Amino acid sequence: MNTLFNNTEVAFALKSDTELERAYFLFKLIDSQPLVKIGTAVTNFALKAHLPVEGLIRSTVFDHFCGGVNETDCLRVVDKMYTKGVSSVLDYSVEGKEEEAQFDAALNMTLKTIEFAREREAIPFAVFKPTGFGRLALYEKVGEKAHLTENEQNEWNRVIERFDIACKTAFEKDVLLLIDAEESWMQDAADAIVTDMMRKYNKQKAIVFNTLQMYRWDRLDYLKNLHEQAKAEGFYIGMKLVRGAYMEKENERAAERGQKSPICISKEATDINYDAAVSYMVDHLDIMAVFAGTHNEESSYKLMQLMQEKGIAKNDKRIFFGQLLGMSDNISFNLAAEGYNVAKYLPFGPVRDVMPYLIRRAEENTSVAGQTSRELTLIKKEKERRKL
Repeated sequence: MNTLFNNTEVAFALKSDTELERAYFLFKLIDSQPLVKIGTAVTNFALKAHLPVEGLIRSTVFDHFCGGVNETDCLRVVDKMYTKGVSSVLDYSVEGKEEEAQFDAALNMTLKTIEFAREREAIPFAVFKPTGFGRLALYEKVGEKAHLTENEQNEWNRVIERFDIACKTAFEKDVLLLIDAEESWMQDAADAIVTDMMRKYNKQKAIVFNTLQMYRWDRLDYLKNLHEQAKAEGFYIGMKLVRGAYMEKENERAAERGQKSPICISKEATDINYDAAVSYMVDHLDIMAVFAGTHNEESSYKLMQLMQEKGIAKNDKRIFFGQLLGMSDNISFNLAAEGYNVAKYLPFGPVRDVMPYLIRRAEENTSVAGQTSRELTLIKKEKERRKL
């Protein structure tokens, strides 16, 4: 089992020689922290100055890590991956908006992707970000239980309404709905809404999925407490488990405020926390469904082993493996070839609006030890196999 993810022929079967060379070029760039910093600064400047760089971005980093500029644009990638058994999650990756009209537009896009998912077996999940539906500062204020003005309370009611419309639509159309996690200081308020949505719409099975970032040392206890709540109140838990994507920001903020960081003390502690949460959920599949979002090969092997030990079918609908488009194809496509449920996140949106997401991906790859070098090693191996 422990050599499954070394099979580059399966991993890169859908990549042309040109796409493989582009991937090699991109990961070589990402492997250099100074280049990522310079590239980020230059890209931000070029976009703010309205320089004609969108075509260049589109043909390189955007096309590697994103499904397209709109939902229809993604279908080519969706259909292509599904020929190899890999499903898709269409992720409208426009971030940092502040206006009501923008939040309504994000809700409408979410409803559109739910409809897309209903019509296509290749898209089992829809997804949205809490800050797509409301201001981060408002989540923070609600989470701190601070007094809201009348206008803020009305604004918060509209945030809850957007969540409810999305979750109710997913329930009615029988589409699984992932709700992403974001910064810890806004998460309490988002968690409270998502738990309410689970109470309402997860009565027969897990439809609504929250997200736990397991680099937070408090999340395993949160999961266990939620489990007790679900048993007492009679609802199912859907949970996407990830390690997390805001580590530097979280640590800096905690240091500035003289607070204990919400992040685990080490990478090893995060890995232990992640695997413990996966194991806990697999032990309680009677009322839980897990989306294991990970680029970590060891964690993927451990989940496969757990399923084998417990006699859980590879295609049991309560367990999905998930990775991001453009990363860890060796995990995604080899798992799918073995018959496991696998879904790739396909970020999409206008090039300019998706840049914050792409920059975060590049920075995350640079900061995660070994991730980029592993990608490069595998691409080199496949190039050698093809004699490129």
